[in-house]
Amino acid sequence: MTESAKNSKKKNWFAGLKAEFKKIIWADNKTLAKQTSIVVVITAVLGILISLIDSVVLQLVNLIIK
Repeated sequence: MTESAKNSKKKNWFAGLKAEFKKIIWADNKTLAKQTSIVVVITAVLGILISLIDSVVLQLVNLIIK
């Protein structure tokens, strides 16, 4: 493949990428903040839940071993 063909392919690829980025509908700040806070809360709740389950399983294993 010639150098000009490679450059042409790269330009076409970047042009396509630019066209796709123009189609993106970005969230406004209010929506972004709301969704981010929901993700943080759900992550914290799941972390606590996993920690509790881990503690219970650890206690059960300790009871079985003794």
